[in-house]
Amino acid sequence: MIRAIASLVVALTLAGAANGQEVVDVAPAETTIGTSAVEDVAAPLPPSRQRPAENTDEGGLWGVSDRAEQQARLSGQLETDQALNAYVRGVACRVAGDFCGDIRLYLMNRPFFNAQMAPNGYMEAWSGLMLRVEDEAQLAFVLGHEIGHFGERHSLEALRATRARATGALVASVVIAAAGTAAAVNSPNSAGSISDVTRIAVDAVYLGTLASLFGFSRENERAADMIGFDHAVAAGYDANAGKTLWTNLIGEMRASDNPDVRRREARGSIFNTHPLSSDRVEALTERAAAHAGGGETHRARYRAAIRPFIDSWLRAELRRRDFGQTSFVLDRLATHGEDLGVIEFYRGEMNRLRRGEGDRDRARTHYANAIGYPDAPAAAWRELGDFAARDGNAAQAVQHLRIYLERAPNAEDRALVEARISQLDQGGAQ
Repeated sequence: MIRAIASLVVALTLAGAANGQEVVDVAPAETTIGTSAVEDVAAPLPPSRQRPAENTDEGGLWGVSDRAEQQARLSGQLETDQALNAYVRGVACRVAGDFCGDIRLYLMNRPFFNAQMAPNGYMEAWSGLMLRVEDEAQLAFVLGHEIGHFGERHSLEALRATRARATGALVASVVIAAAGTAAAVNSPNSAGSISDVTRIAVDAVYLGTLASLFGFSRENERAADMIGFDHAVAAGYDANAGKTLWTNLIGEMRASDNPDVRRREARGSIFNTHPLSSDRVEALTERAAAHAGGGETHRARYRAAIRPFIDSWLRAELRRRDFGQTSFVLDRLATHGEDLGVIEFYRGEMNRLRRGEGDRDRARTHYANAIGYPDAPAAAWRELGDFAARDGNAAQAVQHLRIYLERAPNAEDRALVEARISQLDQGGAQ
């Protein structure tokens, strides 16, 4: 439903632009890769294309993109870590070629596989994508794929088709409501006066607009695959990255707990805008075969860049409650034998939350495995303490809980844990 509404929003915007009506845009965004929270140190590169006139359909499309970009820039989910932003910007520019000066990149903390680049040069990459990508070459392929959509103006093609299908009166009512909502939120006098319902509506328009902007055809997707492949290989990356990534993603969809996800063709994002199929994998496999040898994955460099974020990304991943997909992701992360303390802990968390037959014992085993690694989260000792207390082993419970507090001296639940330790020391009820 959100996607349908957003399509109508965009359709009328374009229709108004084509008829010479005013299209209200936000201020033109910067022309360097970056966000408002992360400044670029290097000199900005010039964009490859000029902003289109407002009285054109492409100008209207840029206006919609500007509004979505503004919402991204103000979002609480925007990742502001400078090192991670700089790293991903570097990979994006490496594969962008002449389009490097067009890109403004936003890393968003959302636990879904998604990346996209709007017609105005605004690009998003989500934490769910970063968690699933196994090396820098795979990230380069995805970013090159999105740059392919940008270079070929696929959004303009898709939006012209959307406008042709839209019903004018219904579109008008939706656009007027959306414009009023956006104006209220962006008004300098609106602080504290916007209802939760209005804020939800704004978020729906933002996410829905993204859905509409990136609803590409199968032909567009296949073309972007080939462009992404060419850009990544030209930048010196492993030619097998694209086929490996898409194969893994299809495998994850098949591992889902949700039968609807397993039955339908695998999709690469929450918007169903990137249909994955065996023919795309086969096409990339054939393309890679012609480039046998050479190319780097830069896996170690990628893993070092994302290591500080794996814990928080996995915590967000668990909130999706699709344990089949999460298990698949954890197995892929563990393939190279790195970060096993964190991975084993979240395997324990997954089993603890799932509560299926045998999950309690599996959770305890994974927590016990986790504390054998130097990178184990402190919470692993807390969970083992809880297991020991419930099993009537007070001494072991106290030992684990004390180690937890030593490793997490500023833990938010410190007072509760200290009270429990005191209770266990006195032989109180568990």
